Amino acid sequence: MYELVVIGGGPAGLAAALQGYQEGLRNILIIERDVELGGILNQCIHNGFGLHYFKEELTGPEYAGRFIEMLKETSIEIKLNTMVLDVTFERKICIVNSNGYEVIQAKSIILAMGCRERTRGAIGIPGTRPSGVFTAGTAQRYINMEGYMVGKRILILGSGDIGLIMARRLTLEGAKVLACIEVMPYSGGLNRNIVQCLNDYDIPLYLSHTIIQIKGERRVEGAVVARVDENRQPIAGSEMMFDCDTILLSVGLIPENELSRQAGIAIDPRTKGINIYENMETSIPGIFACGNVVHVHDLVDFVTAEGQRAGTSAAQFLRGNRLNESQLLEVVNGKGITYTVPQKIRVENTGEKAELFFRVNQVYEYCVILVSAGDVEIAKFKRQHLAPGEMEHISLSRQQLDLAEGDHITISIGEIEK
Repeated sequence: MYELVVIGGGPAGLAAALQGYQEGLRNILIIERDVELGGILNQCIHNGFGLHYFKEELTGPEYAGRFIEMLKETSIEIKLNTMVLDVTFERKICIVNSNGYEVIQAKSIILAMGCRERTRGAIGIPGTRPSGVFTAGTAQRYINMEGYMVGKRILILGSGDIGLIMARRLTLEGAKVLACIEVMPYSGGLNRNIVQCLNDYDIPLYLSHTIIQIKGERRVEGAVVARVDENRQPIAGSEMMFDCDTILLSVGLIPENELSRQAGIAIDPRTKGINIYENMETSIPGIFACGNVVHVHDLVDFVTAEGQRAGTSAAQFLRGNRLNESQLLEVVNGKGITYTVPQKIRVENTGEKAELFFRVNQVYEYCVILVSAGDVEIAKFKRQHLAPGEMEHISLSRQQLDLAEGDHITISIGEIEK
């Protein structure tokens, strides 16, 4: 029996396992379905990773490599090329690999399966079904890891960070990136990526536009793009034809939670990720979750921090620290908020502060983040700029949480008082 089993060997899982080891656990197993550790970082060869955690700029493989090197100094066991088939309430894990089928018993589990990309089928673009339509992440893996060029004339649908980064990457490899098409009136990626990946390479960004038809027989030959109205419906007469041989989709990420649903773990319908408490514990005691399986992050440093929090919490669970739910607060969406994480806070267990993450549903300039409990305002944070593509973070002190007398707190966006 393992003290801790971590499912997923990406940045969240690596951080969680190492933190568990530092907390005194010795019988730890990491299960990874790929042939190597590192997860999505292995294909992210651009820099910009580690500025918060390592205080220096690293590529994705370099960031993962730092943790893999730390792992070598421990007794943590690793099973690569291993698929998890099932996780049970009793913390049994069913796996299969080249050695066959096996059932593993764990005293605690950390779920760190990451996320996956939305595909063409998820958004239903009309037209023919030729080759040459890829998700941005698939194209990234082909180019950066497999050495295959996906096309010469590229159109990108969606302005998520992977799509923006691939616009630059393909341009540097000699392809012509015609445009980035975004259905919303704002970009879904970080502002720094818009500047560094589109503006610096004169790649146009069409906001409030979408692809309404893909043309081609065996291979993509073109795409029809149209402006959309406030209801995201194409506007007649606004069509543009793009002569392209490849379309990349950067239309959102979905937390990888089939195992979580099978286990009966509560899922947040807003994020499609796992519902968690302040210590990263799920609705099943002894099973924790961290990283993109909870909600989609934009910085790997925050993924690492969540993994460490989950590792510490798993160790505390094994030490018999039973958590007090005498004052349980649900975190509720207010005006302008898309989702919040964690979804529930056990006030007695927060220590000095509780960390909350959220995203807004539109662009805000010169605004204030309000945290309230009924009619009582317990915290206020001024911001010059908020955007849906950038995850926001606030800390609430124990003293602030103690001001909440009901069973919930609400996060909302308000205007700065003139």
